[in-house]
Amino acid sequence: MPATSTLRIVVAKPGLDGHDRGAKIVARALRDAGMEVIYTGLHQTPEQIVETAIAEDADAIGLSVLSGAHMTLFKKVRELLAARDADDIVVFGGGIIPEADLAPLAELGVRRIFTPGAPTHEIVDWVRSNVGDASATTA
Repeated sequence: MPATSTLRIVVAKPGLDGHDRGAKIVARALRDAGMEVIYTGLHQTPEQIVETAIAEDADAIGLSVLSGAHMTLFKKVRELLAARDADDIVVFGGGIIPEADLAPLAELGVRRIFTPGAPTHEIVDWVRSNVGDASATTA
């Protein structure tokens, strides 16, 4: 009988963006909801983020991007996960991301983008429903 495990989520701030208030709020909401959260801090490279996610056996990576470099950063994280055979790690994110970029991000494999003002309970509920055992598909 498999036991349900606590979800492990890496919350990261890639690139040169120095504004991390939103990432910290999301990290706290996920932690308060009973998830294990690894916050990587500011100015992380995609390589550092993926390495942390793999080392921490993370179920998901939540990226916060306010710098406008979201297309490049999300793409690089997804490519690195694929190269490390870690495509099972769900990638979601938030930040200042134009509506026109949401579909291309989804095509890259980014599962969800939360824009400014998204209630933390909505993010928590989505993670619970879409990460870990809840997101497993049957063969």
